[in-house]
Amino acid sequence: MCIHPLHRWDLTPTEAVALQRELAGRVVTDTPLPPCSLIAGADVSYNKYDPVIYAGVVVLRLPELTVVERRGASVECHFPYITGLLSFREAPALLAAFAKVESAPDAVMLDGHGIAHPRRLGLACHVGLWLQVPCFGCAKSRLVGKYEEPGREAGSWSPLTDRGQVIGRVVRTKTNVNPVFISAGHKITLDDATRLTLACRGGYRIPEPTRQAHNYVNALRRGEEPI
Repeated sequence: MCIHPLHRWDLTPTEAVALQRELAGRVVTDTPLPPCSLIAGADVSYNKYDPVIYAGVVVLRLPELTVVERRGASVECHFPYITGLLSFREAPALLAAFAKVESAPDAVMLDGHGIAHPRRLGLACHVGLWLQVPCFGCAKSRLVGKYEEPGREAGSWSPLTDRGQVIGRVVRTKTNVNPVFISAGHKITLDDATRLTLACRGGYRIPEPTRQAHNYVNALRRGEEPI
């Protein structure tokens, strides 16, 4: 995949916050998604106190959810672990993995948030701006915002709001199982991100793209898969 460099990574936390505010103005969340036949899932993994970040990308074919390719990378990172600034730790490794991807996914699902972020620039936005491919976040927990619990049936959802703005959806992917938090990242609408999430259910709470990426990247970290 083609990477579109935007900035350097050796920033202080104060500089990173300022950059987030600048980049948030470039994020586009009103672009309808063209027909999607390939979707990539991406996730990272690392050992506590270890500066090496592992990243894994798994590309799946829709609607079968069959694996097309897997790519991984590891990058040493010294940016501190700060809530709201995790993309400055995780994105360099993810982009290194995406640079190895040979297919052309129509959309990317990341284990993290998009605009459901205090400064409206979560991981899916940040990576989306570097990839210039439709990206959205599928997170396991809320970072910011308020919501009412969606219905207990799979497919139910409720809006996630912050300061009077709808920033995502709380989506039930499996009946009577905790929901996931969906938000647009870049070049995709919230409707399309929700639709893709539900299309990628494989019988688990976590949709198949990020579930497969999670399993793959942890195998990379344990040395069970070659990078």
